[in-house]
Amino acid sequence: MTEKPRLSARIAAIAESATLKVDAKAKALQAEGRPVISYAAGEPDFATPDYIVEAALAATHDPKNYRYTPAAGLPELREAVAAKTLRDSGLEVSPGHVVVTNGGKQAVYQAFQTLLDPGDEVLVPAPYWTTYPEAIKLAGGRQVDVFAGAEQGYLVTVEQLEAARTDRTKVLLFVSPSNPTGALYSAEQVQAIGEWALEHDIWVVADEIYQNLTYADEADGVPPRSVSIVEAVPGLANQTILVNGVAKTYAMTGWRLGWMVGPADVIKGAANLQSHLSSNVSNISQRAAIAALNGPQDAVEEMRRAFDRRRRTIVAELSKIDGMTVPVPQGAFYVYPDVSGLLGREWGGVTPTTSLELADLILDQAEVAAVPGEAFGPSGYLRLSYALGDAPLLEGVQRLQRLFA
Repeated sequence: MTEKPRLSARIAAIAESATLKVDAKAKALQAEGRPVISYAAGEPDFATPDYIVEAALAATHDPKNYRYTPAAGLPELREAVAAKTLRDSGLEVSPGHVVVTNGGKQAVYQAFQTLLDPGDEVLVPAPYWTTYPEAIKLAGGRQVDVFAGAEQGYLVTVEQLEAARTDRTKVLLFVSPSNPTGALYSAEQVQAIGEWALEHDIWVVADEIYQNLTYADEADGVPPRSVSIVEAVPGLANQTILVNGVAKTYAMTGWRLGWMVGPADVIKGAANLQSHLSSNVSNISQRAAIAALNGPQDAVEEMRRAFDRRRRTIVAELSKIDGMTVPVPQGAFYVYPDVSGLLGREWGGVTPTTSLELADLILDQAEVAAVPGEAFGPSGYLRLSYALGDAPLLEGVQRLQRLFA
């Protein structure tokens, strides 16, 4: 008699988050007493600003927060998200076009669940964040990679997208600034891609979680704006879902508060899904997010400046390593060097041939944790987050310099 599988095929096929896996391994080694420096997790090292924490503390003493609230989010928070969307994405929406989610990941998951039927194709610029492929698969979609390497700044072109388009193409995933590369599309590039999507009636899922973290070429320069695709091409708003959250901008990763913004019918469908999936987000986190979005933004700018300083340090120091090509990121808090020049060479008695093997070598011999390119697409790259303290950031890169000297 044939034994039935214990897990459903769709769940058994889900890959563990590579970034969280590497970070967990690094933390386990640290717990054993090893001086591992981890560049793995995309998590600010700053504390959540005090005024946000104080709003959450006050919320814990208000009995109205002890009860169920609307699954799509507190009205006050949906209003605050609508205001931020107008302020930063140039799109005027009503609060009814907003669903508050348990972090940005849930918003990504629900966006694809709402849009995709089995066999629908999603154009995914690569390198890409590790969660996108799993969310697309769980919705029955088919991922079509469109790769842009370091030589083109990790920015895909309209010509590449058009070459990948078929009659099954339903969605374009658009991420700017990018995780894992930190690449930022210019206003002209965003407009060209948006007009192409509009012309071919393609939905856009735009992940804007890093839109407030951009950096100028000069230390004292004005950082470039992250231009939203719906601002560049207003006619695209009726076929676009914006995904965002407070995690990165406000150092609130553990508060689990994100949202999606889109056309009324899509948002209604996503809200229906969420009503059965998770219901409302923690009211305490929602109250904290209201304070974050409506409160003073001074702390945000201080953190952005710190990230910029660290960005300059890690790019300068990694560029000293022969065999690494380091495009300068303009957003988020990641650097994504091409390390193909280090492969096929012997380092400490080991000759890595893939970036996965190289990452293992680095962790073993330099006690530095980085995420290999295989987690985000093709081999030959490493992702290093610079969302960690200045001293460990520099020490970790210096260990790499010694290893690859």
